[in-house]
Amino acid sequence: METIIRKIQKSDNTLLAEIIRSCFDDFKVPTAGTVYEDPTTDHLSELFKEEYSALFVAEVDGELCGCCGIFPTEGLPEKCGELVKFYISKDFRGKGLGKKLMEESIEFAKKSGYQSIYIESLPEFSTAVSIYEKQGFKYLEKPLGNSGHSGCNLWMIKHL
Repeated sequence: METIIRKIQKSDNTLLAEIIRSCFDDFKVPTAGTVYEDPTTDHLSELFKEEYSALFVAEVDGELCGCCGIFPTEGLPEKCGELVKFYISKDFRGKGLGKKLMEESIEFAKKSGYQSIYIESLPEFSTAVSIYEKQGFKYLEKPLGNSGHSGCNLWMIKHL
């Protein structure tokens, strides 16, 4: 099994949008106010041209299977980025790809000068939440920044 972690390319847009939305369907997660309904989900390569942002994708034997990145979400505290788009397709979950993608994103955040990383999620994504906990993220009582994802009700932060 050959695994490659790389930055997003324009040709990844359609498949990544499908992977992201399928995760909501797989876990029966409400979609209102989430990335599922966010129009930028269909154009991720354009979104991640923003300075101090990166979206990493995982390929296994040439098949695109997940993503995770860092984004300078508006309204976050100074030197705080948001960990975003952390999704793995069904057939590739539980193989350590999420951890690899997250670690690549955290390393990018450090190199980019971020001092903390913020996450918004939902309790239905319990596997992802447990990874956040293992990576040292701590719970917050309310959201930070202006992600536009009002449907999320779980917020965490990690100081680098």
